[in-house]
Order: sequence, then C-alpha cells, then structure tokens
Amino acid sequence: MSRLTVIGATGYAGSAIAAQAAARGHQVTGLSRTTPSTPVAGVTYVQGDATNRETLASVVEGADVVVAALAPRGPLAATFREVNRTLAGLADAAGARLVVVGGYTSLRPAPGADRFVSDVSEVPEAIREEVLAGAALVLEDLPATPESLDWLFVSPPLGFGAHAPTAILGRYELGDEVAVEPTTGGVISAEDYALGVVDLIEAGGRPRRQVNLGNPA
Repeated sequence: MSRLTVIGATGYAGSAIAAQAAARGHQVTGLSRTTPSTPVAGVTYVQGDATNRETLASVVEGADVVVAALAPRGPLAATFREVNRTLAGLADAAGARLVVVGGYTSLRPAPGADRFVSDVSEVPEAIREEVLAGAALVLEDLPATPESLDWLFVSPPLGFGAHAPTAILGRYELGDEVAVEPTTGGVISAEDYALGVVDLIEAGGRPRRQVNLGNPA
C-alpha cells in the first residue's frame, strides 16, 4: 500500500479522498489548518499552514503520493498558485506523484474546442479570480514543472462541492480533458469523486495529464 499525504485533508474533497484511501489500507497523513472534530480512522492529522514551506516539506517527505486538495479562496486567495508551485517542487524533489484536485472550467466541451475558461464573461465576478487561478494550474503551472514530476490533474464536474450535494452512486465516469457532461456540467458526490481519485492513484498510468470525473446530471 502507498503512503499518501493529503493537503487540505478536512476540506470537501480532501476529507473524502483521505477517508477513501484509509479505508483501502493506504497510510494516510492529512495536513489542515485545523484538526477535524470527527477524525477519520486510519488518518494521521497534522495541523499546519499550507503557505509555510517547511510545514509542507515535513508532510511531503516520505510520501509516495501527494494530493493537493486546496481551494483558491479564503486564506489562499492570494497565494494559491504559489503554494501549489511550492508543493509541486517538493513532490518532485521527494520523488512523489502529485495528484491535484482541479476545477471544471479548464475542461473542453469537445475535442479541440476552446476550454470553458476561455470565456468567463458569465462567471460571477465574485468568483472569477478563483476560477482563473484554478485553471492556471493545469494550463500554465503544472506543464512548466520539470519532466521528472509525475502529476495528475483531476477535474470534477460543474456540480461538485458542498453547495451542490448529490446522491452517492458508488460509481463515476472517467474522461480526459473533454468534460464527461459538457451540456449541463454534470454532478458527482465527494464520495464518488474520491472513489475515482483513489482508483486513479492505484492504477498509476500515464503521467502529466488532465482527466475528469463525473456522473451525468
């Protein structure tokens, strides 16, 4: 079994991924600003600030896989990309695979079509900067990392998050950089997204790529 470190282990996606990995017998370490009121069995929690390089280095060291489950809002609104670039560098130095919880707008509606993020005119201004920052990870930052870094960017559907609860189906559909459901955006629960992420981690496969998980709405 692998040694996984989840950065943002008490967030919506991070907590589900940590729980799924631990349930399968992986050795899981979770970094978060606060420890959870109800810890997941099998997860070792470390309380710390993801903007601190030394803190990140301490939990990346010895990991086989590092999962970046951070959001470009709140305390990370101004430093999201820099924190992820730091994390990528640390994962590369440690020889760990980097799995990034991505966003929907970096996907395409069809092969060869412009990515959704190419037109953000209809995105509410309040979240426009976080949408752009999230997409920039896979469009600019990750491709610029050394070829030695094995990274995987896993986009959820549009209907993903605490604001969009949906049924747990125990399954998912896997796509590449073309959205599984480009018309409505699709939906997925945190549990089903985590199921797919841990399946991808266990399967290995081609490095340095973007995929997406979803269930049609």
